[in-house]
Amino acid sequence: MAETDQKTRQGLTLVMQTRLQLMQDKLQTMSNQIIGRIDDSTTHIEDLEKNIAQVGVEQLESENKTPAPQKS
Repeated sequence: MAETDQKTRQGLTLVMQTRLQLMQDKLQTMSNQIIGRIDDSTTHIEDLEKNIAQVGVEQLESENKTPAPQKS
């Protein structure tokens, strides 16, 4: 009887270790996907910031090149 209990415990331990490893692998995959999405979003935001800054610079340059109206 004690031998059967020992085998049952070992079997359950193996099943639980396997399940926990599968859960850990799945959580790691999900974490990597989330981090990848955050990195992509950060890149898009940085690109938008650069584009907005460039438009602002071009607008200022355009305003500085426009001749002032002549006073009569």
